[in-house]
Amino acid sequence: MQTPEPLYPDPDPLTRPPGAARPVPRVGGSAFAWGERLASLSGLVLAISAFTDWYAGQQGDGLVLSVIGWHTGALGKLVFFIGLAVLALVALREAGIDLPASVPESLVLIALGSLATIFVLIRLISIPDTFFGTAGRGIGIFISLAAALAMIASGLLRAAEEL
Repeated sequence: MQTPEPLYPDPDPLTRPPGAARPVPRVGGSAFAWGERLASLSGLVLAISAFTDWYAGQQGDGLVLSVIGWHTGALGKLVFFIGLAVLALVALREAGIDLPASVPESLVLIALGSLATIFVLIRLISIPDTFFGTAGRGIGIFISLAAALAMIASGLLRAAEEL
């Protein structure tokens, strides 16, 4: 059995200045994996936030109503499925299945995050007519917006890791 050779052969220790550190290769499991961690976290939060209250308000007789993102129409459902798509992308990468080299994962994350941000902003600005009685925005829509923006940030971090 042959012993493994070091990745970077150590130059002659006599010519290296004392106290100089050896070059260390960058490994994926260290602090450089922030993009992947943020992608999985933001995908999970985005998928779950579709089931939190996006609109909340009080009716005239003291009844408090809350509308979850899933019930706001197609955009709420699309936000959920974008979160699931990001989770599937991360799971496939963990399983060893990568995207083709012509489609970088960071670009896919940025595109999905931008799409989710646009969908959430549409629902943040324009309340559907059927829910106009619950005119207040709930905390869930702001959580969805933060998760969509975090997804864009994870794509940018992944692009920096790929360089």
